Amino acid sequence: VQLQASGGGLVQAGGSLRLSCATSGRTISPYRMGWFRQAPGKEREFVAAIAGSAGNTYYADSVKGRFLISRDNAKNTMYLQMNTLKPEDTAVYYCAAGATEEWLLRSSNAYMYWGQGTLVTVSS
Repeated sequence: VQLQASGGGLVQAGGSLRLSCATSGRTISPYRMGWFRQAPGKEREFVAAIAGSAGNTYYADSVKGRFLISRDNAKNTMYLQMNTLKPEDTAVYYCAAGATEEWLLRSSNAYMYWGQGTLVTVSS
């Protein structure tokens, strides 16, 4: 499964961005998928995830209430709507797919496929 993340950019604090993660050649409907981010000098961290069937969603406490993860199986695309952005949201955002178990969705080690990352910069 090849994942292509897009939608990053430069935005002022308080603004919004929507990230997309598109797959090529494979339907995403069976896959548990997620977003992670990595800021300069920091480890990659969990942002949000969505299960395959029931569509249960999970969020890091730092983004809960501001970010919304969704998926459009017909378009083979996952989204991350990011609102009320803060400078601390600045990072490279990665999409991932193929988590082996739902209870592992917050762990980057659980995912089999990764996109190349898209840079989000939030200015103060």
